[in-house]
Amino acid sequence: MIDQALRRQTDRRQLQQIIAGLRDGVILLEHDGRIAWANDAALAVHGIREREALGGSCEGYRQRFTLRYRNNRDVAPHRYPLDRMVAGERFDNVVVEVTPQHDPDQARSHCVRSLILTDADDEPDCLVLIIEDITDFVSAEERFERTFAANPAPALICRLSDLRYIKANAGFTDMTGYTQSELLERTVYEIDVLTDANERDLAVAHLSAGRTIPQMEACLPRPDGGRQPVVVAGQPMEVGDQPCMLFTFMDLAPRKQTENELRQSEQRFSRAFTLAPVPMFIATLDRLMVMNVNAAFTRTTGYAAEALGERGLTGIARPRDGNTGTPPLQGKQLVAATQQEVRLACRNGTSIDCLLWADTVQIDDQPCVLGALQDITEHKRSQEELAAAIEAVMADTSWFSRSLIEKLADVRQATNGAGSGNGGESLTEREREILALMADGHGNRDIARQLAIAPNTVRNHVANLYAKLDVHNRAGAVIWARERGLRPDPATS
Repeated sequence: MIDQALRRQTDRRQLQQIIAGLRDGVILLEHDGRIAWANDAALAVHGIREREALGGSCEGYRQRFTLRYRNNRDVAPHRYPLDRMVAGERFDNVVVEVTPQHDPDQARSHCVRSLILTDADDEPDCLVLIIEDITDFVSAEERFERTFAANPAPALICRLSDLRYIKANAGFTDMTGYTQSELLERTVYEIDVLTDANERDLAVAHLSAGRTIPQMEACLPRPDGGRQPVVVAGQPMEVGDQPCMLFTFMDLAPRKQTENELRQSEQRFSRAFTLAPVPMFIATLDRLMVMNVNAAFTRTTGYAAEALGERGLTGIARPRDGNTGTPPLQGKQLVAATQQEVRLACRNGTSIDCLLWADTVQIDDQPCVLGALQDITEHKRSQEELAAAIEAVMADTSWFSRSLIEKLADVRQATNGAGSGNGGESLTEREREILALMADGHGNRDIARQLAIAPNTVRNHVANLYAKLDVHNRAGAVIWARERGLRPDPATS
């Protein structure tokens, strides 16, 4: 008996020497519940330095450490790993959170398993608790759990071994309407996240092989029988040492709705543009190259969009101001102006006068000009004929009373519009005096007498006035002065 006890002590000492340097914690336990020995790694994972701090026995251990499962439920006293070994249980990879009573902030996560050592006669000799510190792994897993749950992007995790869903975040349940109980432990075949995927065969092959699933459009089945358009992608990962597939989703419903609304808006615009009774065109903003015209434009000008070709709008339209040196139309100027008078050269060789309104639009992300035209040819012809008649009867204003001249000036203003000519800023004081007397009905000789200057001088000033005011005769100068209320100084009248 003495030799057997000595041999057992020798074996224990050799065993202690072997396990002293192991990275995993090891606690040797007698069959009566006494803690026989523990290596330094076992002390470190418990946050202590002395073996006595383990409590000396199963009961002392329970008094010094609180154990919880990962679901935060306390471990019952008789279910502590040391007590289960004494009771003869064998277990493997049991995960518990160990918190020292003296320092509640130093909780560590242990993965423990039991081992029974036997003697030479194959009789139980010593109980061994092997401890692996998995605190960092559990912390990382908990961070992933929190991140996964808080991520607003819809996500779902399935286990690759049986293709059953094991996790779903709130983003996924909110998007689809499923509850957690309806999802978890259901298979990919029961709730197919790859329904109607545009590369379904590729996605299924990658899922079976545990490979990355590239992004693709699909339709998720909803519990209400509807379909949820999404972009789905899959990324292989491990959850608790189990190979899994993380599915992530992007909700396409808002984009589909926007695309549908845009398509309807484009259809409404196209119908309104095509059926508008006034001539309309769409041209590029930079060069005014015509991209489209409506039926009214073709009826009015004789041109379809293709017929204009490289000529563009500038090839058939010019500003209507009678000046051949006027620069051609420009897109930005058309948009900036409220309206502009233009003259269009029709396909049949005639010309028409039009009012042009324009605004910018985006066509296929290209800035364009949307223009509308109003044919004012007859209106302008009537105005010109009336203006010509007025100028004919006003050829010599000395024949008419002041009141009649004012009435004719008002009619002329209404016909041609106020503001013809310049604002008179370049007129000299003498020219203003002569113009005022002309507007008052005085002839050149009378003006020369009143101003005490030679008639030739008056004639020269009148010629200068015509040039500065951009008028062609005396009637035009008189009307210009009347429109601006120019009156002679009483001292010279």
